[in-house]
Amino acid sequence: MIKSLYDWTMRKADHRHALWILALVAFVESSVFPIPPDVLMIPMILARPSRAWLIAGVALVASVLGGMLGYAIGAFAFDSIGQPILASMGKAEAMTEFNARFNDFGFWPVLIAGMTPFPYKVITIMSGWTGLPVGTFIVTSIVARGLRFFIVAALLWKFGAPIRDFIERRLGLMFVLFVLILGAGFYMVKYL
Repeated sequence: MIKSLYDWTMRKADHRHALWILALVAFVESSVFPIPPDVLMIPMILARPSRAWLIAGVALVASVLGGMLGYAIGAFAFDSIGQPILASMGKAEAMTEFNARFNDFGFWPVLIAGMTPFPYKVITIMSGWTGLPVGTFIVTSIVARGLRFFIVAALLWKFGAPIRDFIERRLGLMFVLFVLILGAGFYMVKYL
């Protein structure tokens, strides 16, 4: 099923309504869809580099709006909608412990999930379920998703097709390393 969704998404990158399709994919990826919008963004930007910033902006706005839907699912419909989504991703057992500790970390879970390969939809739903302040959630989502989408757009705009392999295979790892270094820096400033 994932392969057919991926293939469908790739075919839509060439469609004349590709920006609208990207908005739809970015929106639903933030709450239920398993394929990240980067899959559409990359071929769209490679085909029309002059639209890189528009494409990243559409992905950002739609992703944050979809994240707000995920937040609402967690806040108002966790038992009927949110829990089955998370259970289908194998996250059901960790939910209770996660709920107890989630808000202790503040904006960090949203920032990390918004930038890394960790499924953003898990954090959007958990943010609503645990009652993370909605303002913190929205601002952090804008920062995290903005960084992710605009870095991808900038790399593709500057380097074109040769950077595609790096983005598809290694950019997630680079974001994870960035978050770890950032966290270590904050830890050192606070405790050393």
